[in-house]
Amino acid sequence: MKNNLIISGLHLDLTVPLKKLVHDKMEKIFKHQEKIIRARIELDHDARSSSHQNEFTAKGHLELKGATITISSSSENMYKSIDDLIEKLDRGLRRRARLRRVKRKQHSLQDLPTAA
Repeated sequence: MKNNLIISGLHLDLTVPLKKLVHDKMEKIFKHQEKIIRARIELDHDARSSSHQNEFTAKGHLELKGATITISSSSENMYKSIDDLIEKLDRGLRRRARLRRVKRKQHSLQDLPTAA
């Protein structure tokens, strides 16, 4: 997993506890889907925000065979942004797996026998 996870900070110093938190949370994602090629997490702090809302943004990019899932989450707290991002990534992976199962089981109209 260590080679597959890239954590970067934009306008933010990444501390060891923050990196450890992201690693621990991403273990859940890697357990659900073994075929993740690379996961990239970008943590951003927008200090120019005049309203002081949604100052912290966490963006996640999951590179899978076939497609890339890109999701972001913003809030006034970095830890809340990370938690929301992990939940959204998990939902995105479950949705993708469910859609693949549905498409696999679905038959086209040409495969159905014609009515007599």
